[in-house]
Amino acid sequence: MAAPNSVKVVEVCKVAPPPSSSACSATPPPEALSLTVFDLLWLRFAPVQRLFFYQISSNSFDTTTLVSKLKASPSIALQQFLPLAGNLTLPQDSPKPILTYVHGDAVSLTISSSQSADHFDHISSNNLDVEAKEYHPLISQLAFSQKKATAMALQVTIFPKRGFSIGIATHHAILDGKTSTVFMKSWAHICKHVDDDPSSLVLPDQLKPFFDRRVIRDPTGLQAIYSDEFLSMDGRSNNRSLMPSKFRTPAPDSIRGTFVFTRPKIEALRLLVKEKNQQHEYQSVQKYLSTFCITCAYTWVCLVKAEEIQGGKAFMGFTVDCRSRLDPPISSNYFGNCLLSDSFGGCRNKSAFR
Repeated sequence: MAAPNSVKVVEVCKVAPPPSSSACSATPPPEALSLTVFDLLWLRFAPVQRLFFYQISSNSFDTTTLVSKLKASPSIALQQFLPLAGNLTLPQDSPKPILTYVHGDAVSLTISSSQSADHFDHISSNNLDVEAKEYHPLISQLAFSQKKATAMALQVTIFPKRGFSIGIATHHAILDGKTSTVFMKSWAHICKHVDDDPSSLVLPDQLKPFFDRRVIRDPTGLQAIYSDEFLSMDGRSNNRSLMPSKFRTPAPDSIRGTFVFTRPKIEALRLLVKEKNQQHEYQSVQKYLSTFCITCAYTWVCLVKAEEIQGGKAFMGFTVDCRSRLDPPISSNYFGNCLLSDSFGGCRNKSAFR
């Protein structure tokens, strides 16, 4: 394990979208967005933190050039993702927060460097001996106050002769994982072409965000209900604070690991379920078991066993991207949240957990 101070902050800068240019779309992005019924669900949630590792095979890559591109390209990307440079505020005459961009707003970008090149191989591996706290210095924190919350914070960490990482922290009431991924791909596209002809900086259609909030309908008035719940959270009336709620934090000695489900392993699990079905003559088990179904079931069983849940029901929840499932469907590049959560429960059967 690397020492806690093995990552040194080199620079903290502000990245602002430049004035409109040919790289922008014909329709400029909005400077203010209201929150929809899908956004309000996540107002009190902790920020979403994602970490990406990029390995560089060459031992002589130019760190200065790399950092320069990684600093210049998000500014250009923000031209089309303008709300991400803004802040959530809660005007006195509004029952819900509003995402606004004001000229001069910017995204915090931290440039840091690891003092241990070998740390990259350890922390980016699929090993199950990486302590969770080793990732913490690689992701910047979002700025929160009672009256304002930033939309996004970025961090680039250089691992000499190994590669680099990009940490992104986002406010969940502003965007979901799909929008976050589209932004990251847009940033990558611009970074790749930042030294090319300006016309190459125009984003392809599949990366252009869609901002029209009118496509999100609320025929049953859920938005007003969620707004009222937001103002009464944490047991306080008219709670207009934009600070996130306190959630249970993992144990200090928690570890993280990546479990790789290969095709042979998935097929083996599928065959095992079919054999169990025939052995016990379960009539309710469906004939076709998707990869998603098998992965969820296996993960669910492992969690119940690892946490030693005894008796009663065990529940598992997941979220679903609704962009293609609304009636009518909306753009796959819709900017914001478009998620629904669901859960299912089952009794703990000892024979199923062997």
